[in-house]
Amino acid sequence: MRMNTVAVDVGYGNTKYAFSRGAELVMQMFPSLAPTASRSNVTGYGGGFFTARDVITVEVDGVFYEVGPGASLSSAYGNTGRTLSEDFATTPEYAALLGGALHYTGATEIDQLVLGLPVHTTQKYAQYLRERFTGTLNFGNGNIVIRSVAGLPQPLGSLVTFMRQHGQDYDGRNAHLVIDVGYFTTDWVVARGFTMDDTRSGGVPGGSSRIYQMIAELIGEQEGEPVTGIERIDQSLREATTLWFYEKHINLQPLLEQARSVCHGAVKEIQTRVGRSEDIRSIILSGGGSALYAPAIRAAFPRTPMKVLDSPCFANVRGFYDIGSSRQQRAAA
Repeated sequence: MRMNTVAVDVGYGNTKYAFSRGAELVMQMFPSLAPTASRSNVTGYGGGFFTARDVITVEVDGVFYEVGPGASLSSAYGNTGRTLSEDFATTPEYAALLGGALHYTGATEIDQLVLGLPVHTTQKYAQYLRERFTGTLNFGNGNIVIRSVAGLPQPLGSLVTFMRQHGQDYDGRNAHLVIDVGYFTTDWVVARGFTMDDTRSGGVPGGSSRIYQMIAELIGEQEGEPVTGIERIDQSLREATTLWFYEKHINLQPLLEQARSVCHGAVKEIQTRVGRSEDIRSIILSGGGSALYAPAIRAAFPRTPMKVLDSPCFANVRGFYDIGSSRQQRAAA
């Protein structure tokens, strides 16, 4: 199937992708976990009684990885296939997650693939992504032809989504601060209209995973046992449930309030780069970690109106799709 535009945001926490199915825009995601594929298939011996996990096997450089919505959040020794490093875009795990997303779209030909990057690594890795993923790709499930690849700063997608959702509130004559709180990084841009102010924009390591890790440390101190993975903490907070730990349910809300202190480093860096905020008309908050960081951001900019985007996890990839579609329309005109 040929598609004009596909947008994929391979984040540290989740891989989001957007594509059109007729007149419908489809947006889906799965955890950014890419463990090496298991050679055993215990489910297959259940005679159809057990449900198979929703995962696929993809191949990168001769190694097979397992990716998809059903990827396991826990493992024997905490190695879930999560990668948290600034060179993430160059790793085989990144390629495996991208390959999984492309497989789930059903595309065999893509005129333009739009990918997201943290602000502080966009200049470093955008060209790499263009060279690495333009052409004929095969992740072990058939060829996919990619004719063009664009790597964009993640908050730019949120800005475009904000224009779509709240166009009446976007004043191009004044500056707006877009903050994208991801899993491993917090990124922000100051924009006036479609012009980015590079001197006031940036990104730092420090997203929601910092809070999850602090909660894990607090549980370890409280229970006298280490917590080997933070994915279940993430899931429990998102679903507002307790965390099962050995023989007990742990309420994470009191620990969350203690762990919020780790937000201050990233928020202080935003304050330093943005400077005085009397010219900022609004703060646009997006990303899966936006709710966790919102109180600290509100305290740092008490007089500036703050808007949280609808479906903040998909804000970037939705904007990337709109950008890619606009480019394709201009090219065809």
